[in-house]
Amino acid sequence: MTLTTAPRPLVDLDAYLARIGYAGELQPTAAVLEGLHLAHATHVVFENLDILLGRPIRVDLESIQAKLVHGRRGGYCFEQNTLFAAVLERLGFRVTRLEARVRLGAHRILPRTHMLLQVEADDRAWLADVGFGTGGLLKPMPLAMGPVVHQYAWNYRLAGEPGGLWVLQSGRGDEWGDLYAFTLEPKYPIDFEMANHYVSTFPASRFVQMLVVQSSTVEARYNLRNYEFSVDRGGEVINRPLADHAELLQVLGQTFGLEFPPGTRFAIKS
Repeated sequence: MTLTTAPRPLVDLDAYLARIGYAGELQPTAAVLEGLHLAHATHVVFENLDILLGRPIRVDLESIQAKLVHGRRGGYCFEQNTLFAAVLERLGFRVTRLEARVRLGAHRILPRTHMLLQVEADDRAWLADVGFGTGGLLKPMPLAMGPVVHQYAWNYRLAGEPGGLWVLQSGRGDEWGDLYAFTLEPKYPIDFEMANHYVSTFPASRFVQMLVVQSSTVEARYNLRNYEFSVDRGGEVINRPLADHAELLQVLGQTFGLEFPPGTRFAIKS
């Protein structure tokens, strides 16, 4: 049986590059992949705010560009990695879309609800993922098990498990924790439509119950979970509770560049 997919619409490359502040080379090389990945990861906020405003999350490229590029908003993995994959393919990279089970903060086996990318560049495979928030990669890393990859104050490695599983782990000192587990089976847009529907509508989904906004620089990672704000500088973590919705809106604007009208209220459930 031959699988066919509809032609993908073109990404607005100039607008995207301006959005992430990237002005470098555009050849399909590992160096360009790294530069684009870092620029995206440090310019586009991870957030689920539309869910808590009662708005649908759409994962077609046109809707994603309208929100993340032209609207200068953020999004989560299906939005961010769909956009990044389209940009890479426009530049001539070979991209395979993959799906993972998140393990970070999980106390049970979760469904496959995270999108990530395998990218070919300079005759090797790379793991690229601009959509895991402040727990995730700032740069792509070689798709190879074992070696520790240092990215500023944060360390990562890939481990293997039975059944062809790859596990992305993050570490501090001698302690390592799982972020997510995945296989190399290619996935298709309909797979992410299904996963996105679950993540954005299922009552037990963490993104339905909790406000999550995160952003990264090479020096620090900023996290907002409901009314708890924290800054992680790669060893020193400072936590600060927010007093009310008004202060939450202030932090969204001043720290994350997300402006909402006074009086905007998010349906925070826990």
